[in-house]
Amino acid sequence: TQSAVALTDESGLSKLTYPRRWLNLQEYQSKKLMQESGVAVQRFYVADTASEALEAAKRLNAKEIVLKAQILAGGRGKGVFDSGLKGGVHLTKDPAVVGELANKMLGFNLTTKQTPKDGVKVKTVMVAEALDISRETYFAILMDRSCNGPVMVGSPQGGMDIEEVAASTPELIFKEVIDIFEGVQDDQALRMATNLGFKGPLQKQAADQIKRLYDLFLKVDATQVEVNPLGETPEGQVVCFDAKINFDDNAEFRQKAVFAMDDMTESDPTEMQAAKWDLKYIGLDGNIACFVNGAGLAMATCDIIDLHGGKPANFLDLGGGVQERQVYEAFKLLTADPKVEAILVNIFGGIVNCAIIANGITKACRELELKVPLVVRLEGEKMLSVHMHTLADLAFLTLLASLSP
Repeated sequence: TQSAVALTDESGLSKLTYPRRWLNLQEYQSKKLMQESGVAVQRFYVADTASEALEAAKRLNAKEIVLKAQILAGGRGKGVFDSGLKGGVHLTKDPAVVGELANKMLGFNLTTKQTPKDGVKVKTVMVAEALDISRETYFAILMDRSCNGPVMVGSPQGGMDIEEVAASTPELIFKEVIDIFEGVQDDQALRMATNLGFKGPLQKQAADQIKRLYDLFLKVDATQVEVNPLGETPEGQVVCFDAKINFDDNAEFRQKAVFAMDDMTESDPTEMQAAKWDLKYIGLDGNIACFVNGAGLAMATCDIIDLHGGKPANFLDLGGGVQERQVYEAFKLLTADPKVEAILVNIFGGIVNCAIIANGITKACRELELKVPLVVRLEGEKMLSVHMHTLADLAFLTLLASLSP
């Protein structure tokens, strides 16, 4: 599900492939994509200043307006701004209040359960028409390995965690496998609309929205389009009130406009630096740095450290196509963390050449003048015949090597 992109050296020859990071879009960006595909969403505007927000509220000319801070974290409604304002989502019938609220949102940090401790600075707000919801449902289209293609998933129980619905009332989860060559058929869309609980004229309207959502799914090369809730209003309209779209990174070459929307300013600086070198890094609060290849092995290594009373300082996955420069840059990231008191390297050579890792480690240790203990375990390809002596050159390096035949 992650793309592999070829790099070239000075000769123009392919050197390696590496995984790319996932694309994250703000709520208004997802709504814009949906709007462009004819999906029914609330009328909305985007503002960067309080005066723009006020003007947008006036232009909407709506009975009620909802103002939403735009950050990539969830739980905005219960968040707190360092301006003193409580809540990143506010409802009002007075356009003037929108300007006052936006003035306390824009330029201030919003802290929620999903943000860093100091919160995330809000640079944009969405000013939208507030619609009453008489009933909420859940609908999603996603790629399913077991079905070798897209599947529709729906439930009449929307507006809540779908995992909770699946655990407590699995009979309320409905699935429709889509033939990737034929697309969503009319009878499938109507059947899903019926299972979602839409009745009368709303049934056909919901089926139409389902087909439009599938068109969007294909148009933007999505791996998932999740709408929660897909609701109906007292006025008899079917509206997509909130949506999350995941994209296939392999399609970046033909989705330039979509990927250009990616806003990395909210990302952790260290994670951003790691992403530049195509390393998967997540900072943790321990003191033992982990340097591993493969996400599964990285998670297992973190667990083993914790099991024996230690605390991992990070999750770092080198991936399978790592080169010496990436190993070097990874060590720079780890040694720059003041919490790190030791580094554990755990490499399985089934998906990477251990000689590459060894070269990168020795270069990093010499040039960065490593001051903390380093424990290295290399197992697999090229370990015995290459670089064992190079690693031994470093007096402070302890090598725990388990060699494959």
